[in-house]
Amino acid sequence: MAATKKKAVRKAKKGERIRQVAAIPFRLNARGDIEVMLVTSRTTRRFIVPKGWPMKGKSGRKAATIEAQEEAGVLGKTLSEPAGTYSYWKRLANRFVRVDVIVYLLEVTEELADWQEAQSRQRAWLPPADAALLIDEPDLSTLVNTLTIAQPVPVDTA
Repeated sequence: MAATKKKAVRKAKKGERIRQVAAIPFRLNARGDIEVMLVTSRTTRRFIVPKGWPMKGKSGRKAATIEAQEEAGVLGKTLSEPAGTYSYWKRLANRFVRVDVIVYLLEVTEELADWQEAQSRQRAWLPPADAALLIDEPDLSTLVNTLTIAQPVPVDTA
């Protein structure tokens, strides 16, 4: 078990809130509509976004980028400001603990054919509304469903 996870579990046992970071990988399709990538969790096979524990010496944004590469096999640019937060109940060996998750948007530039967790996860590109229906965490579902990406405004040269 990673040191940061052990520390988080110790905090949880004391009743303290613990946190994770997550990435919502996104792209624009041929029509310019947003699509998001969901991955399945390894144990329950539910659709989730890539997430994990904070990493010592790395910003939340960098940790979310690493999680997206490990869990979803995507590379890209993670936007600097968090897109939002959500909370969920995480199952530990003998209890559930409340986890607060800071979510970053990751603009996907490359999708790897083979990645670290490819054998234990499936991934899917979906419109935000469809993705939101598959997500069990209500706050994350709302965040995905209302996702908007600031796009450059075309300059009129006429």
